[in-house]
Amino acid sequence: MLGLKLPTDPRWADMVNKSIEFVLTDHAYCEQKAASTCISLIQAYPTHERLVDELAPIVTEEWGHFRMVLKEIKKRNLTLGKQRKDEYVHALMDFMKATKGSSPEAHLMDKLLMAALIEARSCERFKMLWKHIDDKDLSEFYYKLMVAEANHYKLFIDLAKTYSDPSRVKERWEEWLTYEADVLRNYELSGKTVH
Repeated sequence: MLGLKLPTDPRWADMVNKSIEFVLTDHAYCEQKAASTCISLIQAYPTHERLVDELAPIVTEEWGHFRMVLKEIKKRNLTLGKQRKDEYVHALMDFMKATKGSSPEAHLMDKLLMAALIEARSCERFKMLWKHIDDKDLSEFYYKLMVAEANHYKLFIDLAKTYSDPSRVKERWEEWLTYEADVLRNYELSGKTVH
């Protein structure tokens, strides 16, 4: 369903089991950034009515996810650590910068496809946690979030097709998927991060 070209290394879930505090902290900030991304899209495209209407509730949902992750952190007598630089997202942003000089429509499409890709990879990783994490409470927690991420992924793809030619969206999505697979191939696997 997600179309990812490179599945996450199965060792990742085992690594997470040994570093849950770090992953929960990273996850909390990922949810915060997801809410901020939706806010930024609304601010940048206030006249795109469907985008505004669809993303406004996602802002609330993503912030709710941040609060839920924070609750899981506290439940385990852990603390929210410092935010780290997200190498994965920075690599994706480098790919998007290549279209900055192109049409505003193409730039919006890339912003939406990048958001879709992050949601798709999160969904895939949350599925791994649901199936393989030792902590059963967290397993159920990640099942619920996996479903939400899948819905967000689909929404961002649909929005891209709303504001750009669907055949171009499909073509560009394939380019994003290929690029993201290359990023992961050259990326050091870490059990301390969601991506």
